[in-house]
Amino acid sequence: MKAVVHKGKIGFDGLKYREITLDAPKKGEVKVKVKTAGLNHRDLFVLNRHQPNEPALVIGSDGAGIVIEVGEEVIDVNIGDEVIINPGLGWKENSDAPPSGFEIVGYPDNGTFAEEIIVSAENLLPKPSFLTWDEAGVLSLAALTAYRALFTRAKIQPGMKVLIPGIGSGVATFLLQFAKAVEATVYVTSRSRKKCENAIKLGADQAIDTNSDWEKELNGEKMDLVIECVGAATFNKSLERVRPGGTIVTFGASAGDDVEINIRQFFYGQYNLLGTTMGSTEEFREMLEFIQTYQIKPVIDEMFPLEQFDQAFKRLAEAKQLGKIGFRIY
Repeated sequence: MKAVVHKGKIGFDGLKYREITLDAPKKGEVKVKVKTAGLNHRDLFVLNRHQPNEPALVIGSDGAGIVIEVGEEVIDVNIGDEVIINPGLGWKENSDAPPSGFEIVGYPDNGTFAEEIIVSAENLLPKPSFLTWDEAGVLSLAALTAYRALFTRAKIQPGMKVLIPGIGSGVATFLLQFAKAVEATVYVTSRSRKKCENAIKLGADQAIDTNSDWEKELNGEKMDLVIECVGAATFNKSLERVRPGGTIVTFGASAGDDVEINIRQFFYGQYNLLGTTMGSTEEFREMLEFIQTYQIKPVIDEMFPLEQFDQAFKRLAEAKQLGKIGFRIY
């Protein structure tokens, strides 16, 4: 079968579209014919984490498809089932933090950018019927991350004022859609005028230039909640917009890991700073129920044939997208 495989070199230079073989599923495992898959920033990071001396690796965490083979002792999954893949491995129930040994599909084990994948039956859920294959294939990682950030960690409530800097990523667009679904007032930022305009169409109450004076553009408005997924480039500007006693939730650092803050100002402000990553199987099920209830669909930027993986990765690396980039495989 064909797959996008990383081997032998750090970074993008180690990525190739080539033929590989796949064994039969073992006890408790299932083989899925992948229909569509979604690209995430994590896939860019994996290209640098996966070392030249490690075995060849199929990239990708998001995917949806049809079950074509089941291993021994698989009870609730059958050949022909249309399924969506939960990319979280080893985190079943909601908890304060992931358990020891938590991993994500696509590293260190093979991922979804292939014609077929073998995964544990526990990581498959029925594909939501209201989603197309394109939508189902790009959903999981970003939607789960957004759901945990807003509901488990931030405990968002109707009427809250929420700021989402750097609208454009798959997670950020889900944050916008989820927050509006529960009747929050949502402000977003972007360096792109077009992304700001599209965010307004998606329901944002106001969209401003990331490089502008946020105090001025937002008329001094303070936020109950800021979901910070950019990193060092915007963190302090985000913190300045939080009301006393408000909350900032962070999970991204695409614009730098290291942040310096005025700790005295922070504790005088009684701020809450919460970290989050991904989510549990329990939260994944809750997220699917939530999008079903509110009929929320992923914002899809562009879908590519798998053999055009280089164009897709480049578009993501250059932050040109609004929403999710994905692959059509069958």
